[in-house]
Formats: sequence, C-alpha cells, structure tokens
Amino acid sequence: MRDDPGIGTVRARAYTVPTDAPEADGTFAWDQTTVVVVHVEAGGETGLGYSYTDASVARLIVGTLASHLTGLSAFDIPRANAVLCGAVRNLGRSGLAATAISALDTALWDLKARLLDVSLASLFGQAREHAEIYGSGGFTSYDDRQLREQLAGWIERDGCRSVKMKVGSAPERDPARMAVAKAAIGDASLFIDANGAFTPKHAIGAAQVAERFGVAWFEEPVSSDDPAGMASVRASAPAGMEIAAGEYVYTLDDLRGLLDVGAVDVAQADVTRCGGYSGFLKVAALCEAAHLDLSGHCAPALHLPAAVAAPRFRHLEWFHDHVRIERMLFDGAPVPRDGVITPDLTRPGHGLTLKTRDADAYAV
Repeated sequence: MRDDPGIGTVRARAYTVPTDAPEADGTFAWDQTTVVVVHVEAGGETGLGYSYTDASVARLIVGTLASHLTGLSAFDIPRANAVLCGAVRNLGRSGLAATAISALDTALWDLKARLLDVSLASLFGQAREHAEIYGSGGFTSYDDRQLREQLAGWIERDGCRSVKMKVGSAPERDPARMAVAKAAIGDASLFIDANGAFTPKHAIGAAQVAERFGVAWFEEPVSSDDPAGMASVRASAPAGMEIAAGEYVYTLDDLRGLLDVGAVDVAQADVTRCGGYSGFLKVAALCEAAHLDLSGHCAPALHLPAAVAAPRFRHLEWFHDHVRIERMLFDGAPVPRDGVITPDLTRPGHGLTLKTRDADAYAV
C-alpha cells in the first residue's frame, strides 16, 4: 500500500470505434460506438474506468468533476461519490452525468485495489468463481446468414447456453427471424430484446408469438419509462417467459420504480450507468431484498468483478460491440470458456489496462 492515497490527476478521453457492420434494434440504428476512458492517479498508482456514452462526457469529467476529487482519499469512495453527486445537482444526476460518475467510480475502485495490490474480485469478496455469459447481438439490420452465424458462434465457440436477438423495428419480420435463430441454436435458450419498441398491448401479442419459438426472456417489451405498462406485459406473458429491464437504471429510485409495481422477473443494471461498482452493488442488495435475480447489461469486462460478488446474480450480457471494443482497446479482457468468464486474481484491480497506442487511432 502506498503512503499517500490522496487523489491527484484525473484524465478522461473519448474513443469512437466504427461497428463491423450496420446495426439496429427496435428503436435505434448506429454505425459506431463511443467509449470514454478515465484514469485517476493516487499514491503512485493509476485506476482505470470507462463508460459507453457520448464523447462530451470526457469534457464534463475533466472540466467539471475532476477538481472535486482532487485531494480526497482514494480509499474513501463513498465520500467521493457523495461529492460527485453534489457536483451534478443542477445538471441532472441521470443520463450523461450518471455515466461520468460511473466511469469515475469504477476507476476509483480499480485504483483502491491497485493501491492495496489485490484483485477487485478479492476486494469485493466472491460469491462465485465465474460469471455466466449469454451472447447478445442479433441486430434487426442483419440478414438471416449474419443472424444464424453470430448466434451459433456464441454457442459453438464460447459455450453460451443462451443468446439474445433484437426485435421490434419491423415486427412483421420477427417471427421468421426467430425461426432462423431457433434453428441455429438448437437446445440453447433464445432471448429477445425490443428496446421499448412496443405498446403494452402489442408487446403482449409479440410475447404470445415468441412463445412458439421457445423464447425464455423478453427484454424491454415496452419502455422502462412505463413501469405500469411493463407490469401489465409481465402479468400477461406466457408462464415460461421472463420479463427483464433495467439497463436505464441510473439511480436506486429508478430500479425501485420497476420493482414496486412488479414490472420485471429479472432486473438488469449497467455498471457504466448506475453509479459504477458502488451503484451496481447497491442495486444487487436491492434485488436481494426483493428476491429477484440481477443480470449485468453490456460492458462484460468491466462488470466481471462485481458480477462474481453480487449475491443473486444471473448472468452477464456478452454484447457483440462491447466484447469487440474491449478486446481491441484493453489488455486483460476476459476470454470465455464453457459459457463463463473468470476474473484473473493475479492481476490487481479489475485487471484491465488501456492499449494506448491502439486506442489512439480512435481518439475523438
């Protein structure tokens, strides 16, 4: 442990990586993904965090938030979070500000573990040795060949027992697409994600159609901004189909709004949006109190230490874009084996370091 854990320099930079093919879901289309990477220094060590967000968040971190952290103890992460939340009071805590705080929080936890020379999984304490993953992509922009090859690849190459595809941008095509997907994955479980594309009534109809293809998980059938609508879909969904949401949980109140009305069978949270590791572990405690499982949304490499620590944890989303970016930009990104990823306890912190030279080609 270093003698001086006072927080010093805070750096942030945005990187934009083009997708390897056009991508779309039920409500959005994109051809690039931006990640804002944060470094926080203290006691001769540097912690790394990041969030998939807008490039403007780098300026928010450096220009507005960094000065509030300077001089604070790198060990007192709850205090740092309280200071950061106070600093964005008049900006709005959700959305971009939440992604900024999330990136800083993950960097602070990585820094603390590096100062203590332990892995983050060890620092948090492990409830399990591995985190199960499910393959995620199946974009509505894909043709049948792309859909078939991607979904089958997760099962054959990575050992995934479940895969997820996008639905909702052209609902009339979805039954045929689900048939292609199910034929490609055999006995594995099929998940679908509408990204809030449907009204409650249309979502109930879509769930009834999806049952024919053995769909076990229907994510965001309606917008998570409509907890009552989500609850009505859950109440009418086939018995074997779980309703999931939570990727846009920025605060505990956001999740509590979903839980209070019985909107979900499985809650989701994203460490790059919900307040970093600190927020994610609070979400995990709320899920435990509600007797619900928690699933991690995207950013699998960053989620891993918290995923093995959360008491009622189901699985991590092995999202095509983020897996690709994390392998491109970071040393230490996990490699699946038999459908799980495992933290490297010999590496301090979360074990990730930025490949600066490779990343520079994508700097904004």
